[in-house]
Amino acid sequence: MSPYKKSPQEQKSSLVFGKRNYQFFLLSIAVVTLGFILMMGTEDIYSFTKITLAPLVVVIGFALGVVSILIKPKNSEKS
Repeated sequence: MSPYKKSPQEQKSSLVFGKRNYQFFLLSIAVVTLGFILMMGTEDIYSFTKITLAPLVVVIGFALGVVSILIKPKNSEKS
């Protein structure tokens, strides 16, 4: 038997990411959704909101999604 294998009692299932990662990911989904909502509408198609602000908000939302993946989760157990 390999010394690196854990017995079934020592193995416990845990999530891949931490709580903070999931919070950032949900925030990024909300920001991207807000950006797409800003792009909708019936007003002038060449307005500042549709041409500049909404795409910027969407890009910021996608950047938050990348950050949520890259943030190192805090481990509560000491090894």
